Amino acid sequence: MTTIAFLGIGLMGGPMAARLAQAGFAVRAWNRSFAKAEALRETGAAPVADLAQAVHGAQVVISMLEAGPVVGEVLTAALPALDPGAIWIDMSSTRHDEALAFHATLRDHGGRFVDAPVSGGVGGAEAGALAIMAGADQGDFDQVLHILEVMGRPQRVGPVGSGQVAKLCNQLIVGATLNVVAEALLLAEAAGADPAAVREAIRGGFAGSRILEVHGQRMLERNFVPGGQVKSQLKDLRNVLAAAGAAGLTLPVAELVTRQYETIEHSLPTADHSAALLALEQINSGLRLGTSEDQLP
Repeated sequence: MTTIAFLGIGLMGGPMAARLAQAGFAVRAWNRSFAKAEALRETGAAPVADLAQAVHGAQVVISMLEAGPVVGEVLTAALPALDPGAIWIDMSSTRHDEALAFHATLRDHGGRFVDAPVSGGVGGAEAGALAIMAGADQGDFDQVLHILEVMGRPQRVGPVGSGQVAKLCNQLIVGATLNVVAEALLLAEAAGADPAAVREAIRGGFAGSRILEVHGQRMLERNFVPGGQVKSQLKDLRNVLAAAGAAGLTLPVAELVTRQYETIEHSLPTADHSAALLALEQINSGLRLGTSEDQLP
């Protein structure tokens, strides 16, 4: 039986680790706040308070943490207890250069690294339907494919680091589309049409998308309980701009969308990223989509 140390039991990590335990893997669940790991006991996972104990003897380590600096801290702390030859799969969203640095650290220790960020939100994690973008050597990817398939639809997109590039592309499209959907629905409201009916009318055409389907409905309901959070979306968009700068690219839409999210960065950091609607309403004083009360975290 493969032993998996799962590090980071948050909104996404919790259901991902639970699915692995329920699939029959020996899962050790670790989180800096131990109570979150303890909550997974009923799924068959073994909560472990000590990081070194969690990773020692594990053939596979999966990290699902807040950001690259946190991954780096946890990796450094875990490294002395990590078995040489273990595969570390980082499913967090980090910068491309951070993923390459993690790979170099593990390689020097005799370990292997896969960067495999995900998209699909909490619902996708719970359903085992995440899009998983993996950067890895082909042999390493093949070795962990059966594990990744429990959590979603894995696709190798290139060598180590490529997974984070794919995630940045994903988040650029998601962030931009969220803002455009907010603009379309507020335009419908302001111009006298029924926004819910407009959304229904265009769902089957070229404008149809998962964002329009899920987050368009969230905006109509004014449901901003996360899901993906504003602070996470903003972190990813800043990473997009950093990657673009390193590649010598100017991305004007990404720059605009980043500025939009920055207007609610401090007031609504933990709101769902569909709160792009609230950022738009702030610059259109007196206009509001619907009459429902805001549902906020």
